[in-house]
Amino acid sequence: MKRLLSLFAIVAIFLASNCSRIPENNDPVLGVWFKAETSFTSETAKSTERLEWIFNDAYLGRFHRYNGNIVEMQTDFAWNQENGIYTISYPGTNMPDEIVLLKENSTETVLEDSQGNILAIRE
Repeated sequence: MKRLLSLFAIVAIFLASNCSRIPENNDPVLGVWFKAETSFTSETAKSTERLEWIFNDAYLGRFHRYNGNIVEMQTDFAWNQENGIYTISYPGTNMPDEIVLLKENSTETVLEDSQGNILAIRE
């Protein structure tokens, strides 16, 4: 009887562990995306601003804004994809949601808004 109960316990553990697997997310947006802009404040001084989005497979991510090498802003974001349209939202901030499309060409992959402006380039 103890053997039978042990066998049922092993089978139950095996079945429970198979049911709790998280589906794998292979979305092409996963990874690091950036946008860098350089502005000249005078003839000898320049300022570089870099925006960076890190998308992970749990539909979350981290946004950074750098001024030179200094982090000016850092916040988490949530993202989702529906019919090829990505929505990036920044809960807890006053930043507006961004709605973008993933576009690929022969040289780079970009996130583009509905007006054709590039939000970010894949790093």
